[in-house]
Amino acid sequence: MSGNHFRTVWNTWLPVMFGTAVYAFGLTFFVIPNHLMEGGVTGVALLLFYGASVPTSLSTLLLNIPLFIVGFKAFGRGQMVSTIVGVLSLAFFLKVLEVLVARGWVVPFSNSDDLFLSVVYAGVTTGAGLGIVFRFGGTTGGIDIVARIVQRARGWSMGLFILISDALIIAAALLFIPRERILYTLVVVFIAAKMIDLVGEGGNGAKAFMIIGSSGETIAGEINRQLERGATIFSAKGAYSSENRDVVYCVVARHEAARLKAIVRSVDPGAFTIIGNIHDVLGEGFRPS
Repeated sequence: MSGNHFRTVWNTWLPVMFGTAVYAFGLTFFVIPNHLMEGGVTGVALLLFYGASVPTSLSTLLLNIPLFIVGFKAFGRGQMVSTIVGVLSLAFFLKVLEVLVARGWVVPFSNSDDLFLSVVYAGVTTGAGLGIVFRFGGTTGGIDIVARIVQRARGWSMGLFILISDALIIAAALLFIPRERILYTLVVVFIAAKMIDLVGEGGNGAKAFMIIGSSGETIAGEINRQLERGATIFSAKGAYSSENRDVVYCVVARHEAARLKAIVRSVDPGAFTIIGNIHDVLGEGFRPS
């Protein structure tokens, strides 16, 4: 095995496989025993399980095969390798967990007296698993392949296409599971989405400040002196007033945001300040790139 190939396996494929293992655990341990749902191809696999007792490991793999073929033709081998790794490892871990459950070595968590607890952990585990997969450049195949093709061919929004597809799949579950389980599924999806953001985009969150005023040099100096953070100064011109203004751009850790706002108030109380959330930051003073 060459050095580059080994690094690819170590830095990408193994984390993706670990992420699919966590995702498979969430499906097997929390989602399926409580008759909850998912979107995408996994959701179709769950429909086949609830309606015809088809193992999710088998249906997940078979449903993705035609999508692999289409994806290869549309995007080429390079973009599909990580998808294949993700789908194969997901099917593998689902199969392993199915065997463990069948033999009684793993007991799924089902608590009808406190279903919300199952819902929370279903969202946390599936979201964390997918977040790890996405963070390391992998996917679990499915609807996103079709969405990318439709976007390329028709110009449709990928997000809208996936949202509509997921809604139709979850709605179809009404044929097999009670309505309240669909409502609980929406909670699972919400929690999972937040976990995907947290894990996939990084927990190294920060705040971005854009400060527009007349004392840019002074504010930047105080940021450097009090917070030991760098800042970038732009020269700008007001469209209405035609006056020249400084724009100071600075990224700080979340716990430093209040101190930076105090600096701005003390130096230029009339400054126009825009504050935004940053999911992840790479570089000096934050996480190494």
